[in-house]
Amino acid sequence: MSVLAYEVSDGVAYLTIQSPPANALSSTLLQDLEEKLQKVEADESVKAIVLKGEGRFFSAGADIKEFTSFQNSSDSKNLAQKGQQLFNKIEHFPIPVIAAIHGAALGGGLELAMSCHIRIVTKTAKLGLPELTLGIIPGFAGTQRLPQHVGNAKAYEMILSGDPISGEEAYHFGLANKVVEDEELEKETTKLAEKIAQKSKPSIQYVMSLVPYAKTELFDRGLEAEAKAFKEVFNSHDAREGIQAFLEKRKPNFTDK
Repeated sequence: MSVLAYEVSDGVAYLTIQSPPANALSSTLLQDLEEKLQKVEADESVKAIVLKGEGRFFSAGADIKEFTSFQNSSDSKNLAQKGQQLFNKIEHFPIPVIAAIHGAALGGGLELAMSCHIRIVTKTAKLGLPELTLGIIPGFAGTQRLPQHVGNAKAYEMILSGDPISGEEAYHFGLANKVVEDEELEKETTKLAEKIAQKSKPSIQYVMSLVPYAKTELFDRGLEAEAKAFKEVFNSHDAREGIQAFLEKRKPNFTDK
């Protein structure tokens, strides 16, 4: 069953996450997203993409329940690398992707949003990387992309505290291109996507291929280091405790082991 709706209108492909209640980034959703991107790429009429979430959230993060099904230590690293590869594909996609963020973009949800080229957020949206509250760390390039948007100091604060910021703060710190009222999100996102879709596709694709050259050459090394660290931290006692505490809706008892 598809958890990602697909629709094309006026040169814009709309991808809508439909996995209530949290629109969690399960392995099923990641696979569905990869397949939909292939479908978009094969459609010559598409010049822009809007990625959004149905219901209360854009995406509240990874599917924590899925973490408990891992059988060996390499499962966690494989998950991190799968997410990194998919989000890298989005960042280097030849068609611009606009994330329309409402409700919450947390953990993997924010990492997904950061891989998009443009982010429009509502004032009341919450954006953050709360992984340390579970005894783990961001694994889908969060430690590498967040500093590029908000700077090292703010990235340290957000990741180490686990506290989210509002949509207005996200705009202030450079994490969002535009902040709007909740009821204006769809209209403003569609307006921008349709404006892009009016441009020549070859021109769009050249821009999409050129801008990534500005990224530091250390980024790929950072991704590999993050995946390895995710594996090490994920297999710690505190990670098991943090994940179990989250599922049991209680405060974790970390022992620093």
